[in-house]
Amino acid sequence: MDEQWHMDRIGLPEAWETTLGNPESIVAVLDTGIDHDNQDLVSKLVGEVNFTSSATSDDLNGHGTHIAGTITQVAPACSLLNVKVADDAGNCRTSEVAEGIVWAADNGAKVINLSLSMIASPNLEEAVNYAWDKGAVVVAAAGNETSSAPTYPAAYTNCIAVAATDESGSLASFSNHGDWVDVAAPGVCIYSTWLDNQYEAKSGTSAAAAVVSGVAALVFSVAEDTNGSGITSDEVRQAIENNSCPIGTTHAGKGRINAYQAVRAVASLHSVSSQVAESTTWTKTEAGNKSTVTLA
Repeated sequence: MDEQWHMDRIGLPEAWETTLGNPESIVAVLDTGIDHDNQDLVSKLVGEVNFTSSATSDDLNGHGTHIAGTITQVAPACSLLNVKVADDAGNCRTSEVAEGIVWAADNGAKVINLSLSMIASPNLEEAVNYAWDKGAVVVAAAGNETSSAPTYPAAYTNCIAVAATDESGSLASFSNHGDWVDVAAPGVCIYSTWLDNQYEAKSGTSAAAAVVSGVAALVFSVAEDTNGSGITSDEVRQAIENNSCPIGTTHAGKGRINAYQAVRAVASLHSVSSQVAESTTWTKTEAGNKSTVTLA
């Protein structure tokens, strides 16, 4: 399998002809941290916070570094916020995730990536709604239990719930699914950054969510407020969802995302850039159920 098979599948090379994103497209990675020494990621970090009992905001687990690498490969010019909400074993609580969402929204995040899943809670939903009202797009993994039962925060109205597809374009065998899912994205054997400046291929809806977050960062860089709401998050979400491609099932929302079509839907003529995207690396991991981030 081609290590970067997913790029062509969602039209990334064509999307990059218009935009690579920009530093103002800030993506908050709510996860196990981001490796402070990673050569591909350190220059993109613009802020961090630690809501866990871990002594450091650094990533000692690998999951968060995987996710951050996936996002920045899709949107090479974006910036990152390292929001550590899962401890070094990958465990997190709804209260910490909710705090992280609010912090990210208050600190300039345009996109908030949640490659985790847990039980529903009022404070978690309130945090998602708060971020949406502040103009952020919240993206969450659907989970990897081959289940149709809703998982959270993905199933909340103001969150984009992401299932995973495989190289054939079908729903991945492990992916959760259902009428609460909004879109799907590649999530099988996704190659990305790992600890100690290494790279690994992983599979799961965590990777799929990270792909969508990267595309959201691309779309934010060219989106305009067309309805006078004062924010562009509604235009970004609409562009992603309405330009997805059906994958032969009604249980994966509007289907697999298409970065090129989403960017094209909102891009202005003056937005065109001649920049050429640099190749880096990718990854995935996944979302577990209950209150734990489960690594693939």
